[in-house]
Amino acid sequence: MRKNRLSIVVIIIVVFLIASFFVEKKETAKENLPTVGVLQFVSHPALDQIYKGIQAGLKEKGYEDGKNMTIAFQNGQADQSKLATMSQQLVQEKKSDVLIGIATPAAQALANTTSEIPIVLGAITDPVSAGLVKDNQRPGGNITGVSDKSPVDAQFDLVSEILPQSKKIGILYASSEENSKYQVEEAKRVAEKKGLSVKTFAVPSSNEIAQTVQVMAREVDVIYIPTDNTIANAMQTVVNEADKTKTPIIPSVDTMVEQGGVATVGINQYDLGVQTGKMAADILSGKAKPATTPVYTFKTGDIIINQKQADRLGISIPETIRSKAKIIE
Repeated sequence: MRKNRLSIVVIIIVVFLIASFFVEKKETAKENLPTVGVLQFVSHPALDQIYKGIQAGLKEKGYEDGKNMTIAFQNGQADQSKLATMSQQLVQEKKSDVLIGIATPAAQALANTTSEIPIVLGAITDPVSAGLVKDNQRPGGNITGVSDKSPVDAQFDLVSEILPQSKKIGILYASSEENSKYQVEEAKRVAEKKGLSVKTFAVPSSNEIAQTVQVMAREVDVIYIPTDNTIANAMQTVVNEADKTKTPIIPSVDTMVEQGGVATVGINQYDLGVQTGKMAADILSGKAKPATTPVYTFKTGDIIINQKQADRLGISIPETIRSKAKIIE
């Protein structure tokens, strides 16, 4: 009997040791998986869609989180000090093999942290003026990625087609975002070329958005919003204030149309993320190098119409536009 008990104890110990070996081996294998560090500037629908697209793009190229790679995700929630700290964590603690910055401030924080680890830009309107690359065609360093530059010309053509009586355009943007300043200048140039008068309204922080929109609604026919993270994060406030005077909003992003904008010609944010994920995968696998990989810019955009908002504001969308558009009911 005693001999049988001893045998059982030995068997239990052996089983335990074997199990421990495989667990340890599994953990070691997991630790050896390549890591993609993702830093997102802030949470709002557009950037959240980009992050979902990044995961899909990586998976499309054969990289799946927890299986053959690890995603280390950080969100700075628009806090510059957090972005700097999180960048350090992704580089030093997470030992990221490739980094992805979603929105300009996040990409700049990563660029300030490392000049060696490859960085892929997600949703950076003008990487050159942001100081991230030397040239969009030949970046020349450790950074490349995807631009979210909007088809501004097509957007103002759309304004003329669905709001032909509107001649005064107000551009709403955050003065703290370098990304937006570049877009405002381009939008102003394009709009004036099409015979529209333009007035810009810069807000230093989200606290002034409601009051600024109230002023805009008295002075302009249409509110135009570039791809601005501060404004996107407060889109509901903008819509609530603009609706009081039935002032239509033309944003630059599809998700902002869903939130109450009337229409836009914009880049699908999820698709933008997918392209970012694919570029990161190619760099991770060694198929591409940031220095010689051109920044990807979408050639066309989709027409998106918020039919419910158009009806609410009494705007009739021509059938020639509706037939080509994605309609949000």
